[in-house]
Amino acid sequence: MSITHADLKARQRAEREGHSEGLGLRSHRALSWLDRAEQWEDEDGKFIFLWIAFNVAYANEIVEGERAHEKKTFVMFLEKLVELDTDDKLYKLIWTEFSGSIRGLLNNQFVFEPFWEYQRGNISQEQWKSSFDSAKAANRALAEHRTADALPIVLARIYTLRNQLVHGGATWNSRVNRDQLTDCASFLGKLVPHVITLMLDNPNTLWGGCCLSGGRSLICAKMLHVCVYNIYMSMLATMMCPSSNSIRSHP
Repeated sequence: MSITHADLKARQRAEREGHSEGLGLRSHRALSWLDRAEQWEDEDGKFIFLWIAFNVAYANEIVEGERAHEKKTFVMFLEKLVELDTDDKLYKLIWTEFSGSIRGLLNNQFVFEPFWEYQRGNISQEQWKSSFDSAKAANRALAEHRTADALPIVLARIYTLRNQLVHGGATWNSRVNRDQLTDCASFLGKLVPHVITLMLDNPNTLWGGCCLSGGRSLICAKMLHVCVYNIYMSMLATMMCPSSNSIRSHP
């Protein structure tokens, strides 16, 4: 059964007195965007609102000098979710419920950031194609039940799709990538409520402070942009070098 905003909001109101200030603000904000997404009719708007809700759940208050730790912070956040997910719902979400959609994302060059880096002239055709072929091996992470390794790859593809919408690289309600957008909106629609649920289930876990208003919020967005891409490229390097044991072995 799907978890709705109404379910989570009722729970959050009943339990918020026992929440830290950071968790209280983070869950309140994430739920507000989840509510907006559930009410929105078109897939483009729903997808964007769901991504904002996810970003709220993840983003921490940082300053420019702390960016060196951004990749580690994001990896730790995903690992924390997987560790707390004792029912294995994240794995089931990726491997069972959306396995076909995710395989479609992995095989779609238009939601693969290195393809666009090639189009911008930043890397060679051979480089992006080699990376693309290696990326298909992400299915191995799922087959081996390595959810913490597979999730960043999936989010990186979804983030590329997000950029196409937010930065004016796509037309509203366009037929191009429509199937992928619909699938990603559906995936986030299940992922975001589960992330919020895990946070409410574990109020004593250190989730960190939310981004404040103003310039630092922009830094939080930039942090997610850079670290998702860096994690993704590190994952590809791991796949291309079988001797590497983990994504955490990369700097």
